[in-house]
Amino acid sequence: MRRYFNRKKFNVNLRKGFTLIEILLVIGIIAILASIVIVAINPAQQFAQARNAQRHSNINTILNAVHQYSIDNTGTLPAAITTSTTEICATGAPSCTGLINLADLTNNELYVVSLPKDPQCSTVCVINGIAYTIKKSLNGRITVAAPDAELNETISVTR
Repeated sequence: MRRYFNRKKFNVNLRKGFTLIEILLVIGIIAILASIVIVAINPAQQFAQARNAQRHSNINTILNAVHQYSIDNTGTLPAAITTSTTEICATGAPSCTGLINLADLTNNELYVVSLPKDPQCSTVCVINGIAYTIKKSLNGRITVAAPDAELNETISVTR
């Protein structure tokens, strides 16, 4: 008995799956959508905003420590703070020449364990500095600033 070859059934079996053109088209569309999403999110800007938020927090930490010191010492500020804007020396730095030494705040970890450094301190810090500046005005107000803030922001707090 001779069997006849069913051509329709054979063609249907060959059409299962995707062609190479269809797969390449889908990969191309996914790549275009991914690039649009990456541009919209802009990870570099997101990281810069996160570092600026950290700078703002660090400035408040330093300012709070200075004011706690002032409260405990009947309104007297640390003697090292001057009326000119000067960078703050890092905790435990071997030399604070030309910098403001706020070791009074970190002694015995009474006000702060250590002075916080700029998130990009490896590239913006002066030797032994933390990349934050401090000064006092003539009326006794303290200003702490982050001069290396990103995205053209000015991060400065005065109390």
